[in-house]
Amino acid sequence: MSIKKAKKKNSQLIVRINDQERAEFVNLCEELDTSAAREVRRFIRQFINEQNRTSIDT
Repeated sequence: MSIKKAKKKNSQLIVRINDQERAEFVNLCEELDTSAAREVRRFIRQFINEQNRTSIDT
């Protein structure tokens, strides 16, 4: 059994972006063998961690 338990994904975030940016992002994700959703989740986690570190440093 995994030490790190996966958190249930039970919520959505709707983001409105330009069609061209979306297509480019999805294409890049496919080239990198990942999904757009995975990369957005990774960005969110990274952003939260960075902000938490910043608030601790101040």
